[in-house]
Amino acid sequence: MSSPTGPASGLPVRMPRPRQPGRHRRPEPVAAPEGAPALVLAVPGVPSTTARGLADEAASIARSELPGLDVRIGYVDGEDTDSAEFPTLRAVLAHTAAQRVARYEQALAAGVEAKEPEGPDAVVVPLLAGPDGALLHRVQQDLVDSRAAVELTDVLGPHPLLAEALHVRLSEAGLARADRARLFTVATAADGIVLAAVGGEEAVQAAGITGMLLAARLAVPVMAAALDVEGSVAATAQQLRGSGSHQLALAPYLIGPEVDASLLEAAARDAGCAVAEPLGAYPAIGKLALSKYTTALGIAPQPSGAPVR
Repeated sequence: MSSPTGPASGLPVRMPRPRQPGRHRRPEPVAAPEGAPALVLAVPGVPSTTARGLADEAASIARSELPGLDVRIGYVDGEDTDSAEFPTLRAVLAHTAAQRVARYEQALAAGVEAKEPEGPDAVVVPLLAGPDGALLHRVQQDLVDSRAAVELTDVLGPHPLLAEALHVRLSEAGLARADRARLFTVATAADGIVLAAVGGEEAVQAAGITGMLLAARLAVPVMAAALDVEGSVAATAQQLRGSGSHQLALAPYLIGPEVDASLLEAAARDAGCAVAEPLGAYPAIGKLALSKYTTALGIAPQPSGAPVR
């Protein structure tokens, strides 16, 4: 019989076991370091609500992976206005630098011990799947014009996550099987893929690396072409047909804002290809942008669900 204060004498008492560290513990969330530079997404193309939505989604994913991260959006081809919705990249950078200095000065004025800001005011990540020399030149000019201390990263690709994203977009359009392991067949599945990039020959070469990863996923030939070089997509489609492919698909190796949608439609029509959607707001875009940021600053956040060693 139990006493009011516990079990009767002689009965075992269940005591909580101390929590031990181990590989199966859920990792503690890692937050952005205090005073860390802002992550600025450099968005190409003409500012629009669609482009803003894509950038906002990428920013949201980056923040979810690294809580406390200051993410901002600037448009490379925006007009020099005071638009809060579509701010130019140079305006965002100049404002970010000014805010960082102001915080330091306010702390000093309040008598709070503060370190003088070190390192860059911001890390700029171009929202591009592959290199585009002309656009990146404009980004670099914006950095100079802003007079801010800025770290500029590489573009997002090539990367296996982009091959995954391309696979998903093709499967969503009914142009590829969603999962090879299930042996699920799609009547309209393509037997050859034209990977369309912008940025000329350099972009084509870079896209070819991701194209090899995509070919391994789909078990069909994949060839890259330059969407901004007249006749490149049609010539690449003809080359695929000459090697035995008959049902082709155009996979845009693009986030989306880089080109006008009509250019994609015209290229697909000229090449006689069905076309998938651009990469858009696929989750990998935000994760890759964050990866570029953390690599530039030497930050190593714990991946979601990764074991703690």
